Order: sequence, then structure tokens, then C-alpha cells
Amino acid sequence: MDEHKVPLWRDDRFLKIALQVIVLAIVVALLALLGGNALINLRRLGIPPGYDFLNNPASFGIGDTAIPYSPTDSFGRALLVGLVNTLRVIVLGIILATILGIVVGIARLSENWLVRQIATIYVEIFRNTPLLLQLFFLYTAVFLRFPAVENSIRLPGPTFLSNQGIFLLWPAGTARTWIALAVIIGSLILGILFWRQRVKVIVLQGASGQNYFFAMIALAVIAVLALLFGLDWQAPVLQGDVVTGGLNLSGEFGALLAGLVLYTAAFIAEVVRAGIQSVSKGQWEASRALGLQPGLAMRLVIFPQALRVMIPPLTSEYLNLAKNSSLAAGIAYADFFQVANTINNQTGRVLQVVSLIMITYLTINLIISLAMNWFNQQVQIKER
Repeated sequence: MDEHKVPLWRDDRFLKIALQVIVLAIVVALLALLGGNALINLRRLGIPPGYDFLNNPASFGIGDTAIPYSPTDSFGRALLVGLVNTLRVIVLGIILATILGIVVGIARLSENWLVRQIATIYVEIFRNTPLLLQLFFLYTAVFLRFPAVENSIRLPGPTFLSNQGIFLLWPAGTARTWIALAVIIGSLILGILFWRQRVKVIVLQGASGQNYFFAMIALAVIAVLALLFGLDWQAPVLQGDVVTGGLNLSGEFGALLAGLVLYTAAFIAEVVRAGIQSVSKGQWEASRALGLQPGLAMRLVIFPQALRVMIPPLTSEYLNLAKNSSLAAGIAYADFFQVANTINNQTGRVLQVVSLIMITYLTINLIISLAMNWFNQQVQIKER
């Protein structure tokens, strides 16, 4: 038996493991070398290597804050404000870009010539011009051109548009609002559970599932009532040259959000169009044979199948949106990158600040990737 034993240098399993160990050792050695050089350079410049400076007073103001902040707060608090501002843009941007991208993507396949051409022109313009240029245009040519506060453009809602930002109807942070919000979220969760149970009953038992259907309608009515009458809405009020109440979105925030949405939606529209076209024509013909209207066929037959193809490239677009949000520095919006850059200029802690920026954006993108991978697994066809 020993005479036929394969030597280690000819054993594929050993060679594969050894190669991985060697590569890992090289990577660790390179990281150790880079880290050692960084520490040596920091000591040579007299810069402490730690992150204790985050507890020092920031001594600078931030114009757009979603959470309480003052210049006497610490650098860490300033970074938290920037992080919240970044997350606001990313979350709202993903939601709005997805909605607009789906609409435009479907319009690209419309049988109406005018609708199809308008969607095509939109995609080609926003997809083939630099995002930073679009942000400059939206900020300087649109948001800064709004009239002064006393001459604000008033829209239904009420909503006021001025060169100091956008003022919207918004619920106050009272106990009534939180209770109504809990009711809305609970109704949504129960509605999803009832919907999944209804589908299971229809598929496995061949029943109509009307009880679950009526329960879903009741939950929808409760959620709408809580939204309209439960939340403690506060309307903005124009008093001379000041608008009080409601939610104030700065022009920088509006320009950044609009730019990211319009730019990313152009790419999402192409993803949606390609996903729909990947579904075989036989599915369209089968839905027509069943007497389904085009809109119903798209919603019930075509789009669910196309979704399985669309999710991987959609993930890339969401990741790009999150990274592109750092262009906020170009229009002076106080996102995480902009605040971190200000801290870097004040403290000179380049290595620490850059590492915080990298870790933050890496964490955000990993969370988006994990969420989209989970969603991708949920929509895939599972063999029984």
C-alpha cells in the first residue's frame, strides 16, 4: 500500500491547500508591511495613530442636519450627522430610482410611438452625460433659481419651493405619530403574511382564499386611515420671509437626490427593458389566450419572471448609487464624505479619516448586497 502512495508534491488536494496558504501568507505579509510603514510615517510626522481625536469638539457648523447638532459637539457626532444625511439620500434614492426606472423601462417597450421615443430620449440623455455635470446643472440652474422665501412657489400639499429649500407637509414626532406609524407597519406586515397564506391556500388547496382577501382589504383601510388621520401632520406656513412647520429639505439635498434618481433610473430602465425582453414571447401569447389585458399580463405573468433576471444587475445599480452619493461634495451637501473631508482638513489625520470613509461605504454596500442576495433567493424558482 505504501509503495503506491502519491507523494505530497503530486497530490492535487495538498497543492491546492498549500497554494491558498501561500497566497494568504503573502497578503498578510503585505498588509503587515503597509501597516508598519504607516505607523512609522505617522510617528515621524508626530501624528498619533489612534482615533481619540473623534472626541474633540468639531468647531464647525453643518447646514443640513437630520439630527440635533451644534459646533460644540464632537467630531464623532459630526460624522454621525454626515452618515445620517448619506443614508437619507441612499434610501430615498434607491426607492425613487427603482420606481422611475420601472416606469421608463416599461415605457421603452410601449406600443405608443410617442411614449417610447420620450423614454428613449430620457435614457440616452441621462445615461450618456456625467453625473457630476447633472448635479451642477440641477443645483445652479434649477434649485438656486427658485424665488426668495417671501415669493415662494406654492404647490398643493401645501408645498413651498424657494432658494432656501423645499418645505413639505410632515408629521411631528409626537406619541400620536409613533402610534399611528406602528399601526401602519403592523398592518403592512400582517397584510404580507395574509397574502402569502392566501397564495398557499389557492395553490395547494384550490380554494378561493376570500377570507384572507377581505382581511387584506380591512388592513389596507386601517393603514390608510392611520396614514391620513393618525399621523400628526404639520403643514408648512409662510410668515413673511420665514416658513415654519413641516419638513425643510435644502436645495443641496434636493439637487443631489434628483440627480442620483434621474441618473440611476436611466440605467435601471435598461435593466428592466432587458429583463422583460428576456421572457419568451410564448408567455405573452399564453396570457393573451387567457384573456388577460396587457397591463394585467405584465403585472401577473411577465414582470415576475423578468424579476429573476433583473435583480443581479439591479444590485450593481444600487451599489453605484450608494457610491455616487459621495459626489455630494461637489454641491456642498454635508454627506459623510464631505464632513469627513472637513474633519481631515482640521485635524490632519488623513489615514484615520480615509479608513473611516472606506469602512463606512464598504459596510453600506455590503448591507445592500446582502439584502439584494436574500431577495434574489426569494424570487428564484424553488424545486419541490
